[in-house]
Amino acid sequence: MSAIPVVAIVGRPNVGKSTLFNKITRSRRSIVGNEPGITRDRIYGEAEWLGKRFEVVDTGGMLVGDSAEVPAKILEQARVAIDQAAQVILVVDGRSELTASDMELARLLRISGKPLVLAVNKMDTEAVISSASDFYRLGVQRMVPISAEHGRGVDDLLDAVTVEFAEDSEDSEKASETSVAIIGRPNVGKSTLLNQLTGDERAIVSELPGTTRDAVDTVVTRDGHRYRLVDTAGIRRKGKTKLMAEKLSVVMARRHIRLSDIVLLLLDATEGITALDATIGGYAHEGAKSVIILINKWDMVKDRRAATEELLDEARRKLKFLDYAPRLFISAKSGQGMAKVFPEIRRVADSRNLRIPTAELNRFLHSIDLERASSPAAKRPKIYYMTQAAASPPRFILFTDKRGRLHFSFERFLVNQIRREFGFAGTPIVLQTRPHHA
Repeated sequence: MSAIPVVAIVGRPNVGKSTLFNKITRSRRSIVGNEPGITRDRIYGEAEWLGKRFEVVDTGGMLVGDSAEVPAKILEQARVAIDQAAQVILVVDGRSELTASDMELARLLRISGKPLVLAVNKMDTEAVISSASDFYRLGVQRMVPISAEHGRGVDDLLDAVTVEFAEDSEDSEKASETSVAIIGRPNVGKSTLLNQLTGDERAIVSELPGTTRDAVDTVVTRDGHRYRLVDTAGIRRKGKTKLMAEKLSVVMARRHIRLSDIVLLLLDATEGITALDATIGGYAHEGAKSVIILINKWDMVKDRRAATEELLDEARRKLKFLDYAPRLFISAKSGQGMAKVFPEIRRVADSRNLRIPTAELNRFLHSIDLERASSPAAKRPKIYYMTQAAASPPRFILFTDKRGRLHFSFERFLVNQIRREFGFAGTPIVLQTRPHHA
């Protein structure tokens, strides 16, 4: 659990919880739209108010008494968030009449004994603010009229919520995090994997495809290292995502790939590697992210010896651009093979941040036979020296006698030699050339 206090935002669907979450965290983390029930899982984000740092949780819209599977699980998720919370914000729609669901939610929250603030939302004008007093019927003593969309009253709300929080002194914690995005097509087991890695039912797990729409993230500490794990919504081709929430999920998932250091590409062992898997893996590769391929549902495969060869061969053919990515066979559901996942993430994170001294690089350069490269001799440059310009991902500059990019076969040869010598497991290597002026 995080050492900083947690603030949970709860309320029935479509009252503006996600808009408030985004305003407090100054992000576009939660998907916002007019389609009710968009947020389903708990979405976590960090916020700071007057030197006080805290974690904010946006929960799915709670409909007390709804027995359908997903609404029931949303309620379960929200209850977990409330249990963890130091403060709870109950959001209601100030422009609509109080509902039985609002009354029941307020009653449940009062029984929980958690410090509670009522945020009467959509109070955009002075004229409607006078009607906020009606909401005292909910029995919540601390009430703040707000407009989450316009930011009105949010300062007063944050003053009320953080009044007992201590000022924060930790500023180096976040810098030492490794951000890990879990990606894959819908229903390959991403939420189950997140729950297995965190040991916590943080994401809703259901047989219904496309259950996760937002990205859900959590910070986990293993062996002294902090990892921020992000479960992105199952990526679908844009033409096939009809609902606004699913279209936005694709955009958000790609954004989380961009913001991550390492990507866990989850595949389904029972279905093989599809064209969509290759497309998704391509997003990570194009973004120069480190990649670990996790072949999931391994417990459901009968002839594993034959399946191993078949899947590895399929990966070599269909994911050849990810030839640097380690491959692990796992079952997120049963936990099989999971003991290897965090050590592999650590190994890849270390590789991504590895820096090789220039002297060592040039000793290596002079030790390899560049004549062995399969590129045409006329396309083979003379390399005078090389240096590492950056890490995360590793980028090398070669000072050569030719302008322009290296021939692809020569570049592949050189990258393979660098990997053989220095490792760089799971990490793309970027080579750039510059003309050497004698």
